[in-house]
Amino acid sequence: MTAFQFNTVSDLRVGAGAAQQLGALCQQLGITKPLIVTDPGLVQIGLLDPVRESVARGCDEVSVFSDVTADPSESVVEAALHTLMTASADGVIGLGGGSSMDVAKVVAVLATGQQSLPELYGVDQVTSERLPLVLIPTTAGTGSEVTPVAVITTGATTKAGISSARLLPDVAVLDPQLTLGLPPHVSAMTGIDAMVHAIEAFTSKVKKNPISDTLARRALQLLAGHQRRVLSHPNDMAAREAMLLGATLAGQAFANAPVAAVHALAYPLGGHYHMPHGLSNALMLPAVLRFNAPVCEALYLDLATLLPQPVGPGVEGFVVWFEQLIADAGLPQSLSDAKVPEQDLPMLATDAMQQQRLLVNNPVTVDESAALALYRSAWEGRVGQTDPPRQVGRIFHFFTLSSHAGQITISMAISIMSLITLISIR
Repeated sequence: MTAFQFNTVSDLRVGAGAAQQLGALCQQLGITKPLIVTDPGLVQIGLLDPVRESVARGCDEVSVFSDVTADPSESVVEAALHTLMTASADGVIGLGGGSSMDVAKVVAVLATGQQSLPELYGVDQVTSERLPLVLIPTTAGTGSEVTPVAVITTGATTKAGISSARLLPDVAVLDPQLTLGLPPHVSAMTGIDAMVHAIEAFTSKVKKNPISDTLARRALQLLAGHQRRVLSHPNDMAAREAMLLGATLAGQAFANAPVAAVHALAYPLGGHYHMPHGLSNALMLPAVLRFNAPVCEALYLDLATLLPQPVGPGVEGFVVWFEQLIADAGLPQSLSDAKVPEQDLPMLATDAMQQQRLLVNNPVTVDESAALALYRSAWEGRVGQTDPPRQVGRIFHFFTLSSHAGQITISMAISIMSLITLISIR
């Protein structure tokens, strides 16, 4: 067996109502004045209030920074740090999707004053200590609560990653009750994002290992087995818990066996068009799966055994299963459906070459010409396969681009639920 190293969070608490014990948890960690880092969407739908009340039961003072945006920029990190320093906070709680948790990780490190933000970028560049850190996901997607990675937007269209074991939280809290308010399209996108984590971890070329493999397989089984149930019955607590646990297991897997070409090609889409990360992953997944198939056939067929009701035999059946899931969720079926201009494809391919830290993990080499071919395949989509009307995808795209850090306002949620009703009648 090839030698490997596996790191993950040391304390993981799972169960409905787990977030109600945050006050006692803060006392255990010695936190008296925590800063909760979250986004406006959670404030608007009332999800912040019970969490803040729970925290307050064990703390002297609770501060909140609720201005996290999707694809958080350096200015957002600096604003959160300013709020922390002004409040003299002695601990950080990240509440929300990946964006909020990423900001919380970075702020917990910067709060010690030992390093500046630019010094953190890269792999194992964090040398300073951090404040006590608790992460609480409200989406079953990013797995950020158990990964040593934070991604920050550094320019108009560029992102940079911070990878260090010091970003792992002291405690991760998985409470499926906090995911009950998610609109269907958010659940769909985040669930697919998590499945991509599992698939890419299982096929990662550089650091694939037995522990990550085991976690990735179980993650995909949980996610694929409950995604449709969550979309059709959003209040099913058992299904919600299965999705949340699956996303965390996938996060543990890819934290140690890193993701590859799907994510590398998805990042430029997010940078240029502010496309939600789960959607960009969904758009690139089928093309990359087919591209990797000659090398990954055995691995994909192994994963296919974990899917409920496979669409068809072989690797193509594996790919089509995901295409069908994406279609049934009402998400765009192609980059053209998502209104990505065809003339932008060469630019996207060039930008994707900046993601070498991810591309090196892909089982098949992706150069700029291959990236362009993959973008073109994703732009054209799969014509003639149980495709919902293209305008449906465009409507969902409108709402996703209007979201904040993976969340949406109440009015948007109502609009989307109305759309779901219309689709179900079709």
